[in-house]
Amino acid sequence: MRKGLFKLMGASVCLFLLFPFSFFNSASASAQPLSDGATASVLTCGVGEDFYTSFGHSAVRITDSARGLDLVYNYGTFDFDTPHFYWKFMRGQLDYQLSRSTYSQFLAEYTWLGRSVSEQTLNFTPTQVANLFILLETNYLPQYRNYRYDFLRDNCATRVRDVVYSAWAADTLLQRSAEPASYRQLLATCLKDSMEWWRLGIDLLFGLPTDHRCTAPERMFLPAELEAELARCTTSDVRLASAIVGPAHPLLPSGCSPKHRSFPPVVAFALLLALVVVMSWRRWWRPWMDRVLFVVAGLCGLFLCFMWFGTNHWCTRWNLNILWLSPLLLLIAIRLERSPRWALWLQEAMFLAAAVWVVWCGLSVAIIPLIIMLMLRVGMLLFPIKR
Repeated sequence: MRKGLFKLMGASVCLFLLFPFSFFNSASASAQPLSDGATASVLTCGVGEDFYTSFGHSAVRITDSARGLDLVYNYGTFDFDTPHFYWKFMRGQLDYQLSRSTYSQFLAEYTWLGRSVSEQTLNFTPTQVANLFILLETNYLPQYRNYRYDFLRDNCATRVRDVVYSAWAADTLLQRSAEPASYRQLLATCLKDSMEWWRLGIDLLFGLPTDHRCTAPERMFLPAELEAELARCTTSDVRLASAIVGPAHPLLPSGCSPKHRSFPPVVAFALLLALVVVMSWRRWWRPWMDRVLFVVAGLCGLFLCFMWFGTNHWCTRWNLNILWLSPLLLLIAIRLERSPRWALWLQEAMFLAAAVWVVWCGLSVAIIPLIIMLMLRVGMLLFPIKR
C-alpha cells in the first residue's frame, strides 16, 4: 500500500513539473480547428499493483502535428477531497470527471506507475476526427465535465466507447462479440492469483443483475474488452475501411512486479470448516461460539440489505447471498436452543438454496465451506449431540 502511495506521489510530482510547459500550448491548440491530418486513437492502460488498478484504464488521444496538438482525454478522474468521499462512493453517489492533459504528461504518469499502455488508431475520416474532438471538448466544459460514476455501466471505458460510437455513427457498425459472458465472469478474469480475496468480496457484494449475459457494447466496461471489441468492429459502409481501428501497438511495457498467488480463500475456509467439524464432534464447541458466529453472519446480512435497499448501486440488488448471510441468524443467536423450530428449518432451507445459487452462477467456491459451516451449526441446534 505504501509502495503504491509513493508511486502516486511521484506521478503527481512529474505532472506538476510538466504542467507549466504544456498547459498554455494545449489550451491554445485545443481552441483551434483541426487540420485534415489530425488523428484519433484509443489508449488502453494495463493493470497495476493495487486493487483499483486491477481492471486497467482507457483514454482517448487526439493528435494534430500541424497545430502542435497532442492531447489525452481521461474520464477516470475523481477528487479525494470531495466531502464525504467514501460514504458517497459506498452509496453510488460519487461523481467522476473528464480531465485533459498532454500526451507527454499522460505517458510520464504511466511510466512512473510502471503500467503498460497500448494504442489503437481509429480509422476515422477528417470529419469524424473533428466530430470526436468537438464531443470531447464539449464534455470537458465545466458544466458537462462531471458525471455520476457507475462501475459497470458508466466508467472510463464506457465513456470512451460512447464518444467513439457517436463520432463514427454507430448505426453503420457491425459487431462480432466473443463467447457470451456475464459481468461477473468478465470481472473474474481480472481477479486472479493475488486478487482471489477481492473476487470473493465482489461475489459476496454483487447480486443477480451481474449475472446478465453481456452484449458486445456492455462488455466494453472493461478496458481490455473495449480494446478487443473495437478490434472486432467493422463497418457496413463500403466507402470506408472495414475495421474501425488499426492493430494495437505498444507504447509502454509493463513495469509492475509479477503477481504472486495469495493463500487461496477456499483453502482458508475449508480449514476453518474442518476445525468447526472437529470441535462440534468432540463437543468442544460452546454456546458463546455459536452466538459470535451467527451475529457476525447476521450483521453481514444487514450490510447486504443496506447495499440492496439503501444505495444507488443496481448491481448490489437481488443479492441471494442474503439467504445464507441471513438477518434471521441474529434471532437464532439470541435464542439458540430455544429458537423456534420453524426458524431453524427455514434457515436450513435457505442455506441449501444459497448453495445452489453459488454453484449455478459460478461464484467463488470459497463461499461453499462457509455455507456448510453455518448449516452444520444450525443443524446442531435442531439435532444436538447428547452428552
